[in-house]
Amino acid sequence: MNSTSPLPEFRRYQLAFTANLRDPKTHPRPAGVPARGMKVYSELLYNNLEGFLLACFPVLKQTLGARRWNRLCREFFRTHRCHTPYFRQISDEFLQFLQDEWKRPDGYPEWVLELAHYEWVELALSVSNRVCEDGVDPAGDLLDGVPVLNPVLANLAYRWPVQRIGPRVRVVPAATCLLVFRDSDERICFKEINAFGARLIALLGAGTLSGRAALERLAKESGHPDPAVLLAGGAELLRGLRAEGALLGTRR
Repeated sequence: MNSTSPLPEFRRYQLAFTANLRDPKTHPRPAGVPARGMKVYSELLYNNLEGFLLACFPVLKQTLGARRWNRLCREFFRTHRCHTPYFRQISDEFLQFLQDEWKRPDGYPEWVLELAHYEWVELALSVSNRVCEDGVDPAGDLLDGVPVLNPVLANLAYRWPVQRIGPRVRVVPAATCLLVFRDSDERICFKEINAFGARLIALLGAGTLSGRAALERLAKESGHPDPAVLLAGGAELLRGLRAEGALLGTRR
């Protein structure tokens, strides 16, 4: 079909129908479609969408309250164009909408995006199909060996203490580092760490440094006055992360 040819009638009807479903205040319903039936269908679609979002973002809804939450969901429903047919990925699309398209109105907290991301990570890790590499020694020396991170892990940094946000809880900006991972019992674990721990995890993520080499680099980067103290504290941190399941051991 020539690019300048008009759309077939059925396509024009489909576009008008879906435009009205998304935004009935702006787009009139197609001729011949009963208003009552259209409203029922529109509410059914919106309620299904809102239900999938609520399953992933319950704290966000609780902290925003029903009015602001519904206004946000309505804007997502009205303006965002999803690129996946899978219901489970609606939360991914919502996060993309908040990051790239949404302009935060007055009356919405600054931490909306960060709280949504924090909640989304739990679902993303729970369904991850990443697997551990072969050749891991669970009892390996974490200083002289190359530590192996849990493959289902996220090393996160936020401007807000997202793990403390909740209804009737007031928070102020505070740099926050969190380690999130799925343990051997399939539980999603959240661990608050400091900037030192976050940088150590980042260095180990490349999978090329021994624990000792990573800690020595940290000592050099930070200009620590007593590298031996940093090495001892880092070794204890590595052992704790292995006991919790964030580290699986060392490369054989």
